[in-house]
Amino acid sequence: MDLSGSLPPPSPYTFPIIPNFSVPSSSPSISPSPSLASTALFCSLLSLLSLLGITGNLYTMGLLLRRRTSRRRRGAGTACCLMRVPVPSCLANSSSPSSPSSSSSPTSSLHLQVLSLALADLLYLFTAPFIVYDSLASGWAFGEPGCRLLLSLDLLTMHASIFTLTAMSLDRYRAVARPLHTSSSNSSSLLRVGLAWGLAVALSLPMMITLHLEDGENQEGQLCVPAWDEQSSKAYLSVLFCTSILGPGLAIGALYATLGRLYWVSQTRPAWATGGTSTACPPRAPKPKVLLLILGIVLAFWACFLPFWIWQLLPLYQPDMLRTVPVGTQVTVNRILTGLTYGNSCVNPFFYTLLTGKRKRKRQTMTSANQLCRKSSPLQ
Repeated sequence: MDLSGSLPPPSPYTFPIIPNFSVPSSSPSISPSPSLASTALFCSLLSLLSLLGITGNLYTMGLLLRRRTSRRRRGAGTACCLMRVPVPSCLANSSSPSSPSSSSSPTSSLHLQVLSLALADLLYLFTAPFIVYDSLASGWAFGEPGCRLLLSLDLLTMHASIFTLTAMSLDRYRAVARPLHTSSSNSSSLLRVGLAWGLAVALSLPMMITLHLEDGENQEGQLCVPAWDEQSSKAYLSVLFCTSILGPGLAIGALYATLGRLYWVSQTRPAWATGGTSTACPPRAPKPKVLLLILGIVLAFWACFLPFWIWQLLPLYQPDMLRTVPVGTQVTVNRILTGLTYGNSCVNPFFYTLLTGKRKRKRQTMTSANQLCRKSSPLQ
């Protein structure tokens, strides 16, 4: 995802906003070509990130689909066992015997959201080869359909990924803070995922509608640019910053800060210290590994996207700050920050595979269920 090359530069001293696909690398009047070694290094690193990210996301999707299949195979036997066992009110409320599948619906919801995230990352990473080619070519070579599709796909997948991440964070908070009130059917999960993609499409439509090809200066290649003025571009990019970084980032940070507090409270006082007899389930027991995963998710989100967006908005709000910076340096910085955004798509599969489907947790769950069945045998 690179947003700064699609708009014409307001001056020859500032790098154009939205950079991936629009600026011909050989045009000295707009963005003088960096050295061949620098370009080769950028293309090599971006290709490596793309390969790693695609592999990781395909692995995540395949792993979740296999687990879903195996869960269906053993779900009937486990559900029948649990239906014959008298359980505490906490377990009875959170997993009703009359609906055996309800106990797995929160997990199924989370897995569906991870699949959505992996799909968004995959589509995003598939644009990397076009960026590599555009960095080496002298002009836009994919026509106006490619101009509209590829740059809009950048915005679409970026927002779909971040909105899905926010929904996953909210579900994680509800599952830990209010386990008795957490009920997630397949239809509601699909609705949330569909809403995330629908909002992403709506936010990317203005870019898709207005993008077109224009001849570059000195007839050196074509540029993929939107048909709006500088003020409209400033307003649109400001909205995108709020919807893709500021709003979701603050929401995710607040949710996981609250989760950290809940984990800390549950660790420093008795689990059932509720001030009286209560059937309500307390927050789940704290796990250092979970806290580290939460911290990693938040840090990866901010570290990969915030610097990129600050760099995109800097020419719009503080253009004088870049006038003394050589254009070649600006191109190099832009490439580094663009690589960071693709790095996020490489990191996501690692975090979410650990968060949603650790094999150790699955073995512990099955062992506990088997022990519960054995203990209940005298009652049968």
